Amino acid sequence: MTEKSPEQQDRLRRRAEFLREREEARALWDRIAPRRARVRQLREAMRRATYHH
Repeated sequence: MTEKSPEQQDRLRRRAEFLREREEARALWDRIAPRRARVRQLREAMRRATYHH
């Protein structure tokens, strides 16, 4: 595997931090708006079920 440049490492670190924060925000939203969370999960499941490669 090739060594990543400092710019790439920094970008990957910031991306990982962003994804963690986004997941944390989604979990909080799911707790305060369970009905919307359920609707979102159902929509995501339907999207996955109807996706064709």
